Amino acid sequence: MDDRDWMIIHTLYKEKSITKTGQSLFIAQPTLTKRLKQIEKELEVRIVNRGIKGVQFTPEGEYLAKKAENILNSLRRIKEDLKNFNNQVTGTLRLGVSNFISKYKLPALLKQFKDQYPLVSFQVETGYSQDIFKLLYNQEVHIGFIRGEYTWPDQKHLLFEEKLCIASKENISLEGLPHLPRIDYRTDSIYKQLVQNWWTEHYSQPPSIAMVVDQGDTCKEMVVNGLGYAIMPSLFLENVDNIHKFDLLDHNGKAITQKTWMFYHQESLDLNVVRAFVQLIEGLDMYTL
Repeated sequence: MDDRDWMIIHTLYKEKSITKTGQSLFIAQPTLTKRLKQIEKELEVRIVNRGIKGVQFTPEGEYLAKKAENILNSLRRIKEDLKNFNNQVTGTLRLGVSNFISKYKLPALLKQFKDQYPLVSFQVETGYSQDIFKLLYNQEVHIGFIRGEYTWPDQKHLLFEEKLCIASKENISLEGLPHLPRIDYRTDSIYKQLVQNWWTEHYSQPPSIAMVVDQGDTCKEMVVNGLGYAIMPSLFLENVDNIHKFDLLDHNGKAITQKTWMFYHQESLDLNVVRAFVQLIEGLDMYTL
């Protein structure tokens, strides 16, 4: 077996689909199926069973999938360590970035780092913060940019803090909020819980959800066009004119906020590329980026 075989097992275990695995690895489905059979023949075990519900791993396959992840991580660390010997800032920086940061902050940030260290390349995973947290926890990325309060036992740096706001095209009454159409968008469970906690503190009846859209930007455009109100982090609403904004306040009149963090493992700082990136971030004002 070679590196490619371990990657096939690892990806198939994650995707649970021959088709998706082939697409992810750019391998034709017949070629992938043939290679999987060859691996099974070489190891003299059945790795997967294919049925109506997709690919199901056998106990031997489960064992190999776990070993595949360990082997691929070890190979990746070896390659990173070798590139680290010459004390240059080079190699691949692996980042996990929440959706909002990836759109509004990351492009300028990566350009600035690339201008300073042209030998660096990037591997970026984007998604909800809860998914990025898992990638970082499993050391599939070097650094995670994560919104919300997650319990992280290692190194972290506060990037910025923003207020949560009610946004509306019309000047609405907060007392009548339960009767007005609200626009929600798909986001992290921690953020949803933060908003829900505020709501239950102030109202005895549920909100009137008029629509649920795919992302914050879509939600913002619905608000701008007067289709309802939304509860959003304040940075979504920067440079948006002609809307009314009301800060979410707790019973003590204190603004409810959401923090965005940079999380990383201390041991990752042994890599020049990670250490240089962390130093760059810690020296920036992320509000003005």
